[in-house]
Amino acid sequence: MTNMKILKPTESELEILQILWNKGTATVREVHEELSKTKDSGYTTSLKLLQIMFEKGLVTRDDSNKTHIYEAAVSRQKTQKQFLDKMINTLFAGSSAQLVLQALGNQKASRDELNEIQKYLDNLKK
Repeated sequence: MTNMKILKPTESELEILQILWNKGTATVREVHEELSKTKDSGYTTSLKLLQIMFEKGLVTRDDSNKTHIYEAAVSRQKTQKQFLDKMINTLFAGSSAQLVLQALGNQKASRDELNEIQKYLDNLKK
């Protein structure tokens, strides 16, 4: 088995991955329409980004029809973990507790979120 380097998506690639994670599959046009809701982006830019992401292995492409269908090749959970691990190591000196304290101090968590966090903490204590 070869040791493949895990490629970290850029910010623009993450935006596209979010669309694909939410939709499952999408054409370039569908991705472009979603991106256009929040930023000024050209169709050819969306196409080029998807082509680069395909070459990097971040997305798969079904080109059996005239219109190519793209799908995320990396999971949301694995990508979140990759970014979170890097953030903990670089910004919080390896302390996940410091990350959590900072996050909870800066954001208002809902009662449901706090209950979910409490359940997780209770399970860790067992």
